[in-house]
Amino acid sequence: MSSTDRDVDHALAYPEPPASPLWRRHGAKARPLTEAQQRRNRELLDIAQCTTRPRSPRPTETLAEAS
Repeated sequence: MSSTDRDVDHALAYPEPPASPLWRRHGAKARPLTEAQQRRNRELLDIAQCTTRPRSPRPTETLAEAS
């Protein structure tokens, strides 16, 4: 038996089942964003990617020690 026979995931060899009709979105389509909204979203994304989130202080004792 070769290594390729062992490495193949046979579950992937079968086609994926069709999507459920319940997954389809019904109703009106979402409105496209305006240029101002797109610009604001890009600015917020840039800020979020550049800044670090503050971490909450960790307790010095473990839960087992606290009991």
